Formats: sequence, structure tokens, C-alpha cells
Amino acid sequence: MSVQTNEDRLVVVSVSGSIVHPSFPGLPAEPYRLAADGTPFLLPTFGGIVYNISVGDSAFGWMADCVHPGVSIHHGSDLGNRGLNVFACVGNDAMVMSGEGRGARGVVTGKSGRFSENVIVHFAKDVRRSLAVGDKIVIRATGVGMEVAGFPSMRLKSLSPRLFRALAPTNAGGKLRVPVVATIPAHLLGAGAGLTSEGGSLHIQTTDRDAIRAAGLDRLKLGDIVALEDYDSRYQHGYLRGAIGVAVIGQTDGPRAGYGPGMTLLMTDSKGLIEPVVQRDVNIATLLDLEA
Repeated sequence: MSVQTNEDRLVVVSVSGSIVHPSFPGLPAEPYRLAADGTPFLLPTFGGIVYNISVGDSAFGWMADCVHPGVSIHHGSDLGNRGLNVFACVGNDAMVMSGEGRGARGVVTGKSGRFSENVIVHFAKDVRRSLAVGDKIVIRATGVGMEVAGFPSMRLKSLSPRLFRALAPTNAGGKLRVPVVATIPAHLLGAGAGLTSEGGSLHIQTTDRDAIRAAGLDRLKLGDIVALEDYDSRYQHGYLRGAIGVAVIGQTDGPRAGYGPGMTLLMTDSKGLIEPVVQRDVNIATLLDLEA
């Protein structure tokens, strides 16, 4: 049975940010980070324009530390950036408003935080070559406040009506059936626990590669829709037996403990009223018809 939302009552508002320069925390004399085994490493990380990694590519295997595919944007003020990070939703339309790429259109595909707090936007690869750090991006933000009729305990987060419709969830015996490519057990969820679920990211722990393979997570792609088992993200991310969440893979893997592929939360229900249905190729590159 199909489900209804309050999409017709949602506000559509502009939020904006500029393409942010890649950053790297740490002392200038020692820019290295530590891998899970204590090995120092120096690899590209979040921010900037990533020319060769896109939604639909593997979330693993890159010489990178939680890189954002496509373009990362940030607002210049802390309060403005919080508005950007909270109100932008996965699937929202974006447009370049300055520079050589002015007029080019993109789509929001994820978020990151706690330290980067960027919104991640997909643009076609040929568009990225015309962009520059500092270019202004405006997003038609809508999705915050969306509810599903008949599911009062369910919370939708960073989920645009466009992506909700593309997922085409159904009501089956009082549960919302949602297609996903895999279910992630709670013990493999790492960085992001305890932080707000309104923006930012939650990461898979990938130090134990045997556990990742056993859970069928070793072939995840950027943009894949996944379920979070026994995890409650109504307000902050945390373990709760029986709770279920749904998220999208937004960032690549990295060498640090607790910082595997980063996810942006889309749905959560503390009573377990989401029923994940595992299917192949449930990816926003296809669901949102993203231009390569």
C-alpha cells in the first residue's frame, strides 16, 4: 500500500554556501594523522572540488580519508552554516550562482560533520572543471518537517520529497518497507554516535575487514541506501535495541579507527516500524538520475 506525506505543506527556502577549500587540522609542523594501527598517514580529506570521485563509485579503495565526492560547500558564518547543514536535504536541487560555471545545476547527495560540517553536492564531471573554490552555490531546500501519514513515531531527516518518492516506500502491515542494499549492525557504527542527527554524518567502522565482509558491506558504493540496525537517531545517534534507521553513503572510507564510509541519515524509527528490504543497486545515482 502506498503512503502519503505532508509534502504539500513543506516550506521551500533558499540556503547557500561557497565551495570550501580542503582543510587539514593539526600542527603545521606535523600534518599527519594516525591510522587504526598507529601508522602515520597523509592523504586527501574533506573539502574542495573532487574531480574523479562521484556518487555511484566504490566507497572503498581510494587513497583518501573520508573524501566527499563532487563538491563541498560551507557558509561563511557559524549560524548560517548551521542553517545550511540542517535545512539542505538529500535530493534538493542546487545551482551555481557565480564564476565560470554559473547556471550549472547539481543535487545535494550528503552532509558531513562534526569538524567539517559541509554539504556535499553532485555536479557532472565536466561542470566540476569549470568550478573554483569560493564559487557560490544556492540550494532550494525542502524536506525538513516532512512526516509519513500513519507513522507518528517515525522521523525523516535530511530527506527531500524527491528522494522519498524515488524510494517509493510502501505500508506493509503497519511497517514502512524501504529498499536498501544492506543492513549495518550496530556494533559496526562508529564516529558520530552521540551527536545530532539533524546534520553531519555517522560513520561505519571498517578496521575489522572480516566483519565488514561478513556483513556484506565490502562492496558499498557512494550513494547506496543502507539500513542501520538497533540504532535510534531521533535526536542524537545511539544504540537502541529494535530501532531502525535508513541512511545514504556520502563519503569514502578512511584509515582512521571509527571513520569508515560516512553516512547521512534519512529516516529513523525507535519502535522498529521501518522494514528494510534488501535489493541490488539501490543508489541515489539511479534514483535521482544524476548526470555523470
